[in-house]
Amino acid sequence: MFQATRRRLAIWYTAVTALLLLLFASGVYLYVRNTLIERIDDTLNHVVEVVEPSLVIEAVNSKGTQFWVNVEASFRDNADTRDDDRIDLEWFSPTGELLWSTLSEPLNIPIHPNRMGETVRVVGGDGKMGGQGDKETRGQGDKGTRRQGDVSLNSPILLRQVTERIEVGRQVLGYLRVSHPWFEVTKPSRQLIFDLALGISLMLVSVGASGWFLSGKAMQPVRESYQHLKQFTADASHELRSPIALIQTNVQVALDELEVTQTQGVNVEHYQQQLKVVEKLTQRLGKLVNDLLFLARQDSGISAYKFSCCPLDALLMEVVEEQQLFAAEKNITLSLNLIDSPEIEANPQLLDDWFTLMGNWEQLVRLFTNLIGNALRYSQENGRVEVELLGVEIVNARALRVKVSDNGIGIPSEAIPRLFDRFYRVDPARSHGTANNFTKNTVGSGLGLAICQAIIENHHGQVQIESTVGKGTTVTVTLPIILES
Repeated sequence: MFQATRRRLAIWYTAVTALLLLLFASGVYLYVRNTLIERIDDTLNHVVEVVEPSLVIEAVNSKGTQFWVNVEASFRDNADTRDDDRIDLEWFSPTGELLWSTLSEPLNIPIHPNRMGETVRVVGGDGKMGGQGDKETRGQGDKGTRRQGDVSLNSPILLRQVTERIEVGRQVLGYLRVSHPWFEVTKPSRQLIFDLALGISLMLVSVGASGWFLSGKAMQPVRESYQHLKQFTADASHELRSPIALIQTNVQVALDELEVTQTQGVNVEHYQQQLKVVEKLTQRLGKLVNDLLFLARQDSGISAYKFSCCPLDALLMEVVEEQQLFAAEKNITLSLNLIDSPEIEANPQLLDDWFTLMGNWEQLVRLFTNLIGNALRYSQENGRVEVELLGVEIVNARALRVKVSDNGIGIPSEAIPRLFDRFYRVDPARSHGTANNFTKNTVGSGLGLAICQAIIENHHGQVQIESTVGKGTTVTVTLPIILES
């Protein structure tokens, strides 16, 4: 599934890039081609501007009302210069008759004035097209020399032409047509097409490889989220299956024994014990469902908790008092230390509000109940658990820091980065006991620290865990006094 999605993303990257490159290449090609055409047209018009003043115009009569162009005198010097730029000249009479040309064969193209330049197609004839003397010339962009006389009219030829009408007053003396081979445009254009195609091909290969790499990077968080979801589903199913199976077993046993004892009398104490186990399992199942619901709401962002002023010292006193019963069962010393700041001694009025912050009372009670409960659960008998509250300065802002320390079994260093993963427990056995030892089991569902982290994030706080195997663990929670918007 992920490979197919990655492949589709890479294909889309490549397709979109190919479309953009194609549009870019088309724009470049049209721009260069139009530039070449404009350059040829400018060259042809420049030749017209040079040749027109050099025409030898003579009067036909003594009155000077009629004129004619002396062709031999006018074009005597132009035939030797037009080969340098592959330009051919033609002179036509006012009636359109060809009088002089640098071409060995007439083009047989009708005359019509056009100074903007036009492209014509010449087909037919057995003669050659070339300059006088059949000189060798080199065109711009050619890799070798080419003889104009070698261009046969048997094959179609494209020319760019400009035709100028020569007038004296209102009398038309003739027409001057200047021609330029069209391959001066087609050859660079074809080379440009080849270069653009090669560049686009190489670019698409690079984009395809980059798209495959980037799509893999983009899919990595999705893959990890999917793996977490699969793990979450598997772990949740495991956690829910165990208490449900125990409930079913105890109910089934009670029903089976009810049939046997109907004629022998009912053992009330036995049924009470079975119902107590069912009650405990139901409570555990309900707590697990509540934890899952809490985390699901946190992930979806639909939780809306109201924050108000919470005296953290009073809150910790309440939580420690509730946990004293469990601590007494294991002979663990549970203590709370409130560390005052020197500022309180200087200003006693700060005492009431010194340990007050903006937060949600229920969430904070749940946070520190989980942390202190974990410290008691993983501490050995006759151990010690200390809770410490003090005010600190963080980036020019006040905050409250709570440390929960124990001298219990500790946590391996490689397990600390995963402690806040859902359903993760350092103990891989994941045993929850049976109905007989359920109340003695100390292994949780693995959601406690994940819930703690979510609550700390809701309060824009930070958490840090330091632990040494066999010596104990210290959990430090830092909460800002005022929540940042």
